Amino acid sequence: MKVLLVEDSLASSQVTQKYVESAGHSVINGRDGNEGIQKFLTHNPDLVLMDVNMPNMDGYQCAQHIQENCQQGNLWIPIIFLSADITEDAIVKGIDAGGDDYLPKPITQRVLSAKLRAMARIADMRKELEAASADLRRLSSIDGLTQLYNRRHFDETLELEWSRSSRTKEPLSLILCDIDHFKAYNDNYGHVAGDDALVRTGKTIMNTLQRPSDLPARYGGEEFAVILPSTPAVGAMVVAEQLRIAMDDIAIPHAFSDAAHIVTMSIGVSTYYPQHSKAGHIELLDAADRGLYRAKNKGRNRIELQPLSSEASKAS
Repeated sequence: MKVLLVEDSLASSQVTQKYVESAGHSVINGRDGNEGIQKFLTHNPDLVLMDVNMPNMDGYQCAQHIQENCQQGNLWIPIIFLSADITEDAIVKGIDAGGDDYLPKPITQRVLSAKLRAMARIADMRKELEAASADLRRLSSIDGLTQLYNRRHFDETLELEWSRSSRTKEPLSLILCDIDHFKAYNDNYGHVAGDDALVRTGKTIMNTLQRPSDLPARYGGEEFAVILPSTPAVGAMVVAEQLRIAMDDIAIPHAFSDAAHIVTMSIGVSTYYPQHSKAGHIELLDAADRGLYRAKNKGRNRIELQPLSSEASKAS
């Protein structure tokens, strides 16, 4: 464990640190309440040992600040107060301030080691719960079939990236893709083959994108989307063409398509330029969808760029 020791007495701090390190844990020292808060924010410890009586800011006040930061990050870090005066009133005050336990001073190595073993078990359980929670969050944002991000995560990310684009004044591009004549593919090859085609399409999209910031998603059914942060229209068109060619390369047979004899995609592209447009993320999505509609109307297996406005078109 990483143990934050907030203690203004150098002699007491040295003794306690020796006990903690002999139990196999690392120590981060804070000499007063203000330094304790800063060290907590910097090092993210697993446990806080907090002296109650300190100048300027006592242990109770420091604990309150630490717990406020924990609540903002949805964390829980145990705090054990160190005090020579452990009364009922002190215990109540400590619990109300966000503490979890008390250790009487002077601290004995045996009792402190027992407390550390208990806190280590709690820290291990907390990490397991945090890992499980992270897995659940990830699973809730992933499409079960294609393993791309799902529609809900796409919607959330598009709004966030639009806000970032508006703030940084960098362009934001969006690609919408639709597998051509997918109903005919399903009807003639079967739904198992249809699912396989969707999986292979998803992998192709994922493998084609080059930047970690680019977000591929299954938008719905046979429709896919790609969010391209900090990307002008010309760059988005290059990525769209790479996707179209990549689909040609995997060459999934489709004898029932009038666009080609393999599975192809129609693609719509649009770009938001914060300096030239006041459009929101919904308008960006609508523009890419209109580009996709034009690509399908013009014969499919092609890319159409749909500007948000005449000003945006000039900027591209």
